[in-house]
Amino acid sequence: MKNDHPKITMREARHYFFLNPYQDIAFTHCPKCEGKTRIRKFCLMIHIQPMQLISMNKFCRFCPTCDLIIAKQAEFESLLAAMCEQHVPDRIGDEYFIFGTMDRNDWKNAQARTTYPHESLHTTYPFKDVLKFEVLPGGWYPETDESG
Repeated sequence: MKNDHPKITMREARHYFFLNPYQDIAFTHCPKCEGKTRIRKFCLMIHIQPMQLISMNKFCRFCPTCDLIIAKQAEFESLLAAMCEQHVPDRIGDEYFIFGTMDRNDWKNAQARTTYPHESLHTTYPFKDVLKFEVLPGGWYPETDESG
């Protein structure tokens, strides 16, 4: 039996990604290397359950040393809800997963015409890894005895 589905291929992985759940922390310094982060625009690829792909052109924090993209979850979710309300209202509130980036030219081409999911996936660079960081609030902490 012949398989009529096109083979889905993606580009080589690049960038690490962190979805910042903290509303009061902007990560102006990288949580990995402590270097200053910059603001840069990325075309993020999002999968919304059960089967919806959306691309979003968004400003994010970026550490060029660690190749780490940091997106604020609250900002991202409000933009995603607005996009879903306009294009796919039945997907509002569904689970989502941000899984990669696209080059800006590929993103512009996809916006200009109807694009099939396998075409978008073919131009997507998946993330090398999705990271999580925990932040300890500032303040005094008792010394710990590491000898025993």
